[in-house]
Amino acid sequence: MTISRTSWAVAGWLLAAAWALSFPLLSTLEPHRLWGCCAAAGYLAAAAAHGFRRPRAALGLALAGAVAAPLLWLVLTGQGQSEVAVIERSGRLLLETGSPYVDRPERVGEYTPYLPGMALLGVPRALLGDTGWVVRLLGDARIWCAAVLFGGMWGGRRLLGARGVVFPALAASPVIALPLAVSGVDLPLAGLCCLALGAAAAGRPVLAGAVLAAVCALKWTAWPAVPVVVALMACLWGRRAAVRCGVLAVAGTAALVLPAALLQPAELVRQVVAFPTGRGAVPTPASSPLPGRLLTEFVPGGWYVTVGLLLAGGLAVGLSLVLRPPRSLVAAADRLALGLTLAFLLAPAGRFGYLALPVLLVLWARTAARAATPAHAAAAPAATAAPAATPALAAAAPAATGSRIVAGGAGRPPVPAGSPARP
Repeated sequence: MTISRTSWAVAGWLLAAAWALSFPLLSTLEPHRLWGCCAAAGYLAAAAAHGFRRPRAALGLALAGAVAAPLLWLVLTGQGQSEVAVIERSGRLLLETGSPYVDRPERVGEYTPYLPGMALLGVPRALLGDTGWVVRLLGDARIWCAAVLFGGMWGGRRLLGARGVVFPALAASPVIALPLAVSGVDLPLAGLCCLALGAAAAGRPVLAGAVLAAVCALKWTAWPAVPVVVALMACLWGRRAAVRCGVLAVAGTAALVLPAALLQPAELVRQVVAFPTGRGAVPTPASSPLPGRLLTEFVPGGWYVTVGLLLAGGLAVGLSLVLRPPRSLVAAADRLALGLTLAFLLAPAGRFGYLALPVLLVLWARTAARAATPAHAAAAPAATAAPAATPALAAAAPAATGSRIVAGGAGRPPVPAGSPARP
């Protein structure tokens, strides 16, 4: 007995509706409760529409219920998680003082647990103000976080020559819809990581390094992307391209972070390092019952245990990049997702919502690889003296011995054997 695609789709919408309904029943946060009610109604309507074989109507209903309605209501009424106000305040402080950090914060809301780059997403609010619903909408940090997410995912697919649009379906899923409506703070990381992976697979070391610098200047939890992208670049395009990418990533991150670090070094350590890891004077609100949090709270010396486990996990992933480097876009995304998942699970403080980032990376890589233009198979310079067949895209046909399959940009001809990576 085979189950039809319509039945699978209906089951998926019903599962999303059940998950959304858990928020008004279990959550104590009003934005989450509101999102759950709206999203559950949208997902149930989508299930009904798909049951009548109206997939486009189903997608539109899901987007309306899970994204448009709660996002507009929360933005226009000034509601959301505290991260939204933190980003917008840091943008104002960046314009006024050159640093996004409150001096000697006393309350949780005064802490800014992000690197200086995140403040740029709050600058529109500082410039536009909040008078009128149009200005309030355009200045909201969630809108700009979403713009970076979708722009990064689109740009990565474009570099790979991928066809088709999958953003509506992804946006309607709870993985994106919930953070987009209530917070949005981790969405830019996902978008820029997708763009960096796409640039590396397409042989664009300068672009990949610049994007890595941008994402690493948002949150230090994005730093594991650097070794993964560099390893992918080395496998597909050689050591010289990998070095260019890595040097630009490190130098660019330093250039973006150092000004604020020099202005307020103590605050950067206090708010960006100590506070989110549970060592600040004020407890962090990121307290989901993940393994690292439970170890820290209930095991004597648990904080040191979690830090040790974090270091061990990071070392294991780092060794895997050396011993078995990723040789395709999907493999690199999976390796980065694995490292981030371990970090989020074992961190002394964290939230379930952080896990949306690795889920998005895995989904995006597979959809991009599957939709990539087959004509963009190209021979790339070998990273070692004995080249091996290494497909950059999991969906591409197996390469002949001595060549590497690498996705180029849309409309670009195949790269001749021995050609350097594109800048």
